[in-house]
Amino acid sequence: MRKIVVILIGVAFFFASCGEYQEIKKSTNAEFKLKKAIEYFNSQDYAKTLDLLDDVRPLYRGRTQAPTIEYYYAYSLYEQKRYLDAGNYFNQIVRLYPKSPYVEECLYMKAFCYYKGTPMVLLDQTPTKDAIQAFETYIKRYPNSSRNDDAKEYISKLYDKLVKKSYLNAKSYYDREYYDSAIIALNNSIKEYPESGYREEILFMLLESRYQLAKNSIPSKKRDRYNKAKEEYLSFAEEFPDSKYVSKAKRMNNNINEYLGTE
Repeated sequence: MRKIVVILIGVAFFFASCGEYQEIKKSTNAEFKLKKAIEYFNSQDYAKTLDLLDDVRPLYRGRTQAPTIEYYYAYSLYEQKRYLDAGNYFNQIVRLYPKSPYVEECLYMKAFCYYKGTPMVLLDQTPTKDAIQAFETYIKRYPNSSRNDDAKEYISKLYDKLVKKSYLNAKSYYDREYYDSAIIALNNSIKEYPESGYREEILFMLLESRYQLAKNSIPSKKRDRYNKAKEEYLSFAEEFPDSKYVSKAKRMNNNINEYLGTE
């Protein structure tokens, strides 16, 4: 019986709340609506906050309250995990209200929202590059900010995501034995990210791709391609003499030397 009473009270409260909200929505008093929107924000009801702010935003455009309204609007989107939308609204505050006291915080939140909204590694990483640029802009503009250590850490994580994307893209060609394409992609990855944590593996894949391409070439192309594979071996062996791939690399080099007639 007690459980039924509790449920009925809950239902009654729900409908009362809905009725109260509908009365607020019908109000033509913009100041009252703005006050209630902030109350809903403070009670973490972000959907109602956004709904009410949508009603009053046009009425306050160009007035002193406008930056505050946009500030609550952006944070409501953020709390709903609509990170890219939130980032764009934080950016809008920076652009439209450059003298607002919210500018520094909003510039940082723009970058952080872009960071939170970055896609999975296998997808297009343009948003990741945008997030890096946004953090770098913040650090440059506020070099003494207490947020900069966090910003630098996020940049490092974003950079790692770009490196991994580049590595996986190149490796996919290697795994499918598309050695021509693998050589191009692996070289591009090394040039773009020379300090990559995948460098050893990439250089080994580059060696094997050169070797396999030479091995399976028509006779007229073999010597030139084996010479290029030899160059890859020498570079790899010099940089990683104790590599876990050293045995495989030496076997390939022996076969290369046998074909080229060298020691």
